[in-house]
Amino acid sequence: MFNRVAVVDLPRQCLLLGLAGSVALAAGGLTAGALPMADALVPGTGGAAIGLVSTYFGLVLLVAAWLLLGRAVRGPAPPGPRALLLTLAVWAAPLLPAPPLFSRDVYSYLAQGAMVDARVDVYVHGPALLGGPLAAEVAPVWRYTPAPYGPVSLAFETAIANVSRAEVSAGVFGMRLVALLGVALMILALPALARRCGTNPAEALWLGALNPLLLLHLVGGAHNDAVMMGLLGAGLVAATGRWPACGAVLVTLAALVKAPAALGLLAVAALWAGLLTGRWRRTRAAAATAALALGTTGAATAVAGTGYGWITALATPVSPDNWALTSALGRATEAGLDAVGSGLAPLATPAWHALGLLATAVTVSVVWLRASRSRPVYALGLSLTAVAVLGPAIRPWYLLWGLFLLAAAAPSGPVRRAVAAASGVLALAVLPSGFAPDQRQLTLAVCGGALALLALWCAHRAPGLGSASAAGERSPEAA
Repeated sequence: MFNRVAVVDLPRQCLLLGLAGSVALAAGGLTAGALPMADALVPGTGGAAIGLVSTYFGLVLLVAAWLLLGRAVRGPAPPGPRALLLTLAVWAAPLLPAPPLFSRDVYSYLAQGAMVDARVDVYVHGPALLGGPLAAEVAPVWRYTPAPYGPVSLAFETAIANVSRAEVSAGVFGMRLVALLGVALMILALPALARRCGTNPAEALWLGALNPLLLLHLVGGAHNDAVMMGLLGAGLVAATGRWPACGAVLVTLAALVKAPAALGLLAVAALWAGLLTGRWRRTRAAAATAALALGTTGAATAVAGTGYGWITALATPVSPDNWALTSALGRATEAGLDAVGSGLAPLATPAWHALGLLATAVTVSVVWLRASRSRPVYALGLSLTAVAVLGPAIRPWYLLWGLFLLAAAAPSGPVRRAVAAASGVLALAVLPSGFAPDQRQLTLAVCGGALALLALWCAHRAPGLGSASAAGERSPEAA
């Protein structure tokens, strides 16, 4: 009987453990987050050190709560979607009033919006030309670079910058509200896509919505990727629900936030072809999808009035210090060539980037040839994952592009386990300030994580949580 009660209590204990992690994470962000420059502490101060320890303490607790909840979702008495959504709301709540976390991109969005409002071409000039307090908040690496975002992204960035009147804290709050709308669309889309792809909706919500990367980077970091994925998910729900024309429009709007979503048009065309009969149905579906995409692009660009410069600015995220796989291999190769005095060293990184793009194109082609007809949503998830992993630019939240769809469409097995493991690792990969760490900060982060592991071990040894964890691995009959 005790183990039966423990099984029922496990989701509640996960909720409380994750809440403790979110609170510690948000509290640490008050001194170690991506704060406005006027409020930021010098990294070597005591307050910043305590904040960094608290942040990583909370991160490890949150990831542990998520993994333990995943065990409950796959167990004999799994929580339903409603209980999972309640857990998500509780975990996200402490992050809402917190400063931006793990990235300073939200300040770039606000500066770009202010530039559009001031009639400055964001596809030619960086925020430095704007000057003033907003430009000062932008990370130095992006201060002189043009915006790689489409007209839909610039439209809401401009609206928030206008309403906030360049007041930084109000602008951050506005951008977080926009990101939350995107997250809400993702949450609405996930169960519907999961049912249509033959996947358990609760498992889809656990992997795709309660994922620590979503909480940290879409809620905490207020990234515009939330809007891109929300529109992409809504478009795929429409396309799988016999509304492919609406799906093509929504997916195009997603691509006009960030370009990778354009791959979703392949899924829309495949789904549309499945609804047609007769000869040339795939050609007709592709032509209709392309026509709607072009029309939507033209209309959105005309309304926004920002032009098509984002197409030439897509290389902006490819910074020299990017830690993408191909960039890391390029730097290693360049160092080796330098060591032997080769004049080919400057070509190493561009060559690896080209190989990465070629590998991406090959992977996407193979995926669509093998899976597009029977499982287009799954094929799209794999394709977006390949773009994130093999492309010349990567951030931890880029994994969410494909993970969101794999949560809804991937069959049980190694793919789901791999993206879950990658999520847990990448959740720990970036400092809450958004800057690269030094040795002292790495030490503090490890100390915070070690304290969390010690707390978890002590809690596991306690009768309550220890019994619940053990019971989560048993069936009620075995109990």
